[in-house]
Amino acid sequence: MDALYYLILFVMGAVVIVLAVGIGGFGKGGAFNAKYSNKMMRLRLLFQFIAVLLILLFVYLGGKG
Repeated sequence: MDALYYLILFVMGAVVIVLAVGIGGFGKGGAFNAKYSNKMMRLRLLFQFIAVLLILLFVYLGGKG
């Protein structure tokens, strides 16, 4: 159960990092934004989806104990 908790924290941190890189690229503009803005958005959505699934699993398993 503790490992799942730390995995959730890790994935949530990854969401924050990807979001920050995406916002920074958007604010700066230029070639990086043109090339990677959609990739950053998709990666953020993927990490958010994984985080939500892990949180639901954590809550589900926590309710059984």
